[in-house]
Amino acid sequence: MAGLLLGAAAASSYAQTLRIGLQDDPDTLDPARARTYVSRIVFTSLCNKLVDIDAKLKFVPQLATSWSWSDDAKTLTMKLRDDVVFHDGSKFDAAAAKANLDRAMTLKSSQRKSELASVESVDAPDPATLVIHVKQPDATLLAQLSDRAGMMLSPKTFAGEDSESSIGRHPVCSGPYKFVKRIQNDRIELEKFDKYYDAKDFHFDKLVFLYIPDTTVRLQNLRSGGIDILERLNPTDVKQVKADDGLILMPVTGLGYRQFTFNVNNGPKAKTNPFANKLVRQAFQLTIDRAAIDQVIGGGLFTAAQQPFPEASPYFSDKFPVVKPDIAKAKALLKQAGMSTVQAELVFANNTVESSTAQMVQAMASQAGFQLSLRPMEYAAMLADDAKGNFQIDMRGWSGRVDPDGNIFNFVTCKGALNDSRYCNEEVDKLLKQARTVPDETKRKAIYEQALTILQDDLPRMFTYYQPWLFATTKQVHGLTPYPDGMIRLKGVTLSK
Repeated sequence: MAGLLLGAAAASSYAQTLRIGLQDDPDTLDPARARTYVSRIVFTSLCNKLVDIDAKLKFVPQLATSWSWSDDAKTLTMKLRDDVVFHDGSKFDAAAAKANLDRAMTLKSSQRKSELASVESVDAPDPATLVIHVKQPDATLLAQLSDRAGMMLSPKTFAGEDSESSIGRHPVCSGPYKFVKRIQNDRIELEKFDKYYDAKDFHFDKLVFLYIPDTTVRLQNLRSGGIDILERLNPTDVKQVKADDGLILMPVTGLGYRQFTFNVNNGPKAKTNPFANKLVRQAFQLTIDRAAIDQVIGGGLFTAAQQPFPEASPYFSDKFPVVKPDIAKAKALLKQAGMSTVQAELVFANNTVESSTAQMVQAMASQAGFQLSLRPMEYAAMLADDAKGNFQIDMRGWSGRVDPDGNIFNFVTCKGALNDSRYCNEEVDKLLKQARTVPDETKRKAIYEQALTILQDDLPRMFTYYQPWLFATTKQVHGLTPYPDGMIRLKGVTLSK
C-alpha cells in the first residue's frame, strides 16, 4: 500500500495539476466504441458533446446552441457554435458533426448504433446548421446526443487503415483539455487546450486520471494529497471521510444500478451454461439477499433494485417489488430444471466492493446448491470478454442515463449494442421500440411496464441495487458540483495550494 501512495510532496510540486483517482481503468478512448463509466469521466474533460445536462438533468447547450423539432417530430434542426476548433486545429462545423454521427452509425465496432437506430440521415446545409432526420419520432434522441453518441472527434482522424485503433489510443476532440499520454492500467494525462472557446473558466494546466482499484489505497492517496478527487468511495469509509477535517464527502443519488448478466445465447459457452435455463436464473435470484448486501457492504446506501429505473424516475413502477430470498423455492426450481447443484463461474471487476459482493453472493447462492467459482478481472477486459460470449454470469454496473431508454434498450433488445447475454424476445423488442416513439410520460410508462413484466419472468439480467455516486475531495478543491450522471465537470473548479 505504501508503495502505491503518491505522496503529498509530489502533490505540492504540481499546483496547477488536478489528480482524480478512478476505481477502474477506462477501455478505449474512442467515444463510438467505449463502454465503461470511467471512460465517460475522462471524456467529460476531453470531448465536447452536441448537448449537455445540468445538475437537475435538464438539457442545456454545448456544441449546439439551440435545437427544434419539426411539427411531425421527424426532423431535428440544431444550430451550432461557430467558435470551436478541434485539438488538431481543424474547425468544428456541421460537416464535422455529420461525419461523427455517420461514423457512430456505420462503424462496425460502434457501440452507438442502437442508440442512433432511429436516425435515417444527417444533413449539413450550412456550417452552422445540423439537420437530423429520424425514421419515426424518437423521444430519446436528445438524451443520446448528450452522451457518447453526441461527442465530437476531429474527422481528420477518421482516415487511414489504422484509424479505428489510433483514435482509441490518441483521441482528438474539442473539449477543454487535450490528450497527452496514457499508461495502461496506470494513468491518463490531459493538458489544457488554450484555444477552447471557454478556456478562461478551466483552471488547471494538467489533469491526471489515476487507476487505483483498491478503495483503501485510493482513500489513503486522497488523505496524503496524492489525489485531489476520489470517485466511488467505499460506503464503509463514509464515516471516516466525514470525521476527517481535511476531506469533503460529496454524495449524489445516481441514475444507474448494479446487475448480474446471464449468458443466454452468446457463443459456445451459452450452450453449456446452466444459466441459459430460465428456471436456474429464477432460482439464483431467490438466493440473493439484497438487504444483506446493503447492510454488510453498502453501509445503508445500496437501495435494493428490481428494475432498471431508479426510484426518483417517473418511470419507476411499484408493480415490481424487490424479490426476497427463498431458499426452499430456489431448490424447488432447480429440481424442476433437473438439477440439484449448479456449477458456474461468476466474473466481476477486480476492485474492493465488487470482490466483497462476489464473496457474499457465492455464500448466499451455495445454500440452494449453486457452486460458483469466482474470477476477478480488470473491468474493461471483462467487458471485452463478455461481448465475445466468454462468460456464464457476470456482475457489472451501469452508470445510468437521463432518459429511461438508456437504462434498458441496449441491454435486452435482440440487436442491442450492450446485449452481451444475446437474449432476444420479439415482444420485448416491439414494446421497447414503441416506447422510443411515445413522448407522453404516462403512456410511455405503461409500455415499459409491459416489457418489464416479460423481463421479470425471463430474467436475462438481474438487478441488485441502485448505484450511488460517492465522491470525496480534499478541502483544497473548490467549486465542484456532483451530478446524478456521475460525471466530473471541471468548469469553474479550482485547487488552492
